[in-house]
Amino acid sequence: MVRWGQRSQGGTVTSTTTPSGPSTDTELASIDAYWRAANYLSAGQIYLLDNPLLREPLRREHIKPRLLGHWGTSPGLNFCYVHLNRVIKARDLDAIYIMGPGHGGPSAVANAWLEGTYSEVYPAVSQDAVGMKALFRQFSFPGGVPSHVAPETPGSIHEGGELGYSLAHAYGAAFDNPDLVVACIVGDGEAETGPLAASWHSTKFVDPVNDGAVLPILHLNGYKIANPAVLARIPEDELVRLFEGYGHAPIVVSGDDPATMHRDMAAALDRALDEIAAVQRAAREDGAAGRPRWPMIILRTPKGWTGPKEVDGLPVEGTWRAHQVPLAGVRDDPGHLAELEAWLRSYRPEELFDDAGRPVPTLRDLAPSGNRRMSANPHANGGLLLRPLDLPDPRAYAVAVDKHGTATAEATRVLGGYLRDVVAANPRSFRIMGPDETASNRLGAVFEVTDRVFEGERRDTDEHLAGSGRVMEVLSEHLCQGWLEGYLLTGRHGLFNSYEAFVHIVDAMFNQHAKWLKVTRHLPWRRSVASLNYLLSSHVWRQDHNGFTHQDPGFLDVVLNKKAEITRVYLPPDANTLLSVADHCLRSRDYVNVIVAGKQPAPVWLPMDEAVAHCARGIGIWEWASTDGGADPDVVLACAGDVPTLETLAAVDLLRRFFPELRVRVVNVVDLMRLQPVEEHPHGLPDVEFDALFTADKPVIFAFHGYPYLIHRLTYRRHGHHDLHVRGYKEEGTTTTPFDMVMLNDLDRFHLVVDVIDRVPSLGSRVANVRQRMLDERLRLRAYTREHGEDAPEVRDWAWPY
Repeated sequence: MVRWGQRSQGGTVTSTTTPSGPSTDTELASIDAYWRAANYLSAGQIYLLDNPLLREPLRREHIKPRLLGHWGTSPGLNFCYVHLNRVIKARDLDAIYIMGPGHGGPSAVANAWLEGTYSEVYPAVSQDAVGMKALFRQFSFPGGVPSHVAPETPGSIHEGGELGYSLAHAYGAAFDNPDLVVACIVGDGEAETGPLAASWHSTKFVDPVNDGAVLPILHLNGYKIANPAVLARIPEDELVRLFEGYGHAPIVVSGDDPATMHRDMAAALDRALDEIAAVQRAAREDGAAGRPRWPMIILRTPKGWTGPKEVDGLPVEGTWRAHQVPLAGVRDDPGHLAELEAWLRSYRPEELFDDAGRPVPTLRDLAPSGNRRMSANPHANGGLLLRPLDLPDPRAYAVAVDKHGTATAEATRVLGGYLRDVVAANPRSFRIMGPDETASNRLGAVFEVTDRVFEGERRDTDEHLAGSGRVMEVLSEHLCQGWLEGYLLTGRHGLFNSYEAFVHIVDAMFNQHAKWLKVTRHLPWRRSVASLNYLLSSHVWRQDHNGFTHQDPGFLDVVLNKKAEITRVYLPPDANTLLSVADHCLRSRDYVNVIVAGKQPAPVWLPMDEAVAHCARGIGIWEWASTDGGADPDVVLACAGDVPTLETLAAVDLLRRFFPELRVRVVNVVDLMRLQPVEEHPHGLPDVEFDALFTADKPVIFAFHGYPYLIHRLTYRRHGHHDLHVRGYKEEGTTTTPFDMVMLNDLDRFHLVVDVIDRVPSLGSRVANVRQRMLDERLRLRAYTREHGEDAPEVRDWAWPY
């Protein structure tokens, strides 16, 4: 049964009809055969270790010792795939797929093998009986491939291991790809997640002139692991109205009879693609304005369709029992083994594969060829299409510094000028994503050359809002990240800017992307993609006005859990170092780069040439701020982050005044990974170089942007670790002044001086009065903030005096 939605702005749904399909009976029979072949290959991957074509009776030794995998979603995914192949061939479509349902790996692998791509990428898995045996054996097997639509699977840019991100990835792939169609199969389980629910609003950000199209296929097979799916249990009229409310024109295809369903799905896909073509033609040729209603398909099929109807007297097909392995006892239960053999033979493999085990010619002819195969489309291996950004020289945006620390600038505002020209020079391959914070994070210069894209209602009071633009803002960090990941994985570049505290919302998405990059680095056929670049501003030390809820630097800890070959963390201390770091990150490949930078007025410590050299080193002694004269220091003051650097240099100023004979070395860290041993990270320092900077036996007072234990974690194997004392954020915060915020966490200059006094024995007891004075200053300045509501002038206006 098919129900058609209308593309009109009213979005009403006409009465139920069953139209005659556009395909001939012969073509539909071929489609059904291809579907049976994909289903056979999917089931075979779950169960079979040998006897792949059932050329002999099925025996216990032919079965895998551990049955792992998920059958329930596979038939529906295969159904969508073969029907997409038909329209790709018929219309010469440039199309890729996103399979959202978790553990849909058997389907993606089966179809890549049927299309021949899998054997091209992995010659050992040849397109014959020997290769089919290898295909079956490797699935969810030690040393083999995962059960998800993993990076190892040709055609995939979305794994589906963690649910909720498929539709955001699909739209990210479609942006700036005007000729691309992205078919996104959304599982009814993942449709219940928050990120997926927000993703339906992506239609408000699609420019029908310059972007491609996403065709969502909501696959309702009724159940998750053990519970009914919410959207599968609401009345159909309510379901249709829900998606009309999102701005779609739904087409419902529902049933369980394969012959009828093939005809209905073919008609539905033709209708949906006609609608997409009409939307794009109206916008591109006729100049139609306004947000169109994009089509989508709601596909209802039984869970575990074509599998066992009943096992041990209990219903399986169409129930939650079909979710994973419907016949789990086949190695020990002869009855189950016989049922499995009957199930596999029901697909009639002898009709589908020739004597050599290759797909028969009618199946091979049904698949698209070359790059039109979804498993071989270059957009799904985005590095094939990646072109370097046209980047300006960051030196052209530098803040002039005549004397260290005497200039002042808002670091991210300076970066905004650089990004403005990146946007202008790369109008179809670079986007900035962020949750309504681009201007707040002082990147507003980009709006001199572009707008925020928004296809919804626009009013005269809006600013920098248009139907096309390089800036994408929506108050969903999940959408921003998902869009950017899809954009990057299809061969483009971008930047995700966020308030530091709230980037935690995408911790899990970061984890998944980092895992994807880790695996693809070891797949020679996968080409490098542009790095995922985070710019975190409005950070912990300058969220004094928003309060405790906005104060959290812990994303750095999450990032450093991932493999060293993938992650990079940068803490530029000023505007000029930020320019150098950003330029480096935008040129990089296959990394996750995290940049933390402030947006408030702050000292610019280094002239641009020094900033570039310092960033290239990643860590270094600031001789101009040190008093050791190149000799062995009495104490090392290290810092990482803009506010910790400010407090460290202010502490050095106090130490110079009170203890002019004290030999102080200042070490600034831009690249946090430099603290690790070289054996642990490619950017790590050898012990001899680390000791040359920090010494092996002198006290080190380290002022750090984040949680102190992260520095200990990075340096615990170093020789002088027992002499390392770290100050950082210790979960103390409130709505207060900037300096009171650092005092709350004992990161202030006075506390750093006390740390030096307490850890340099040569100073002796004569320093007791200075120590007391430092503590008194803390009390005095706190009292000042409580009385005046701002920091004292001597703190607020302090500048490097040397």
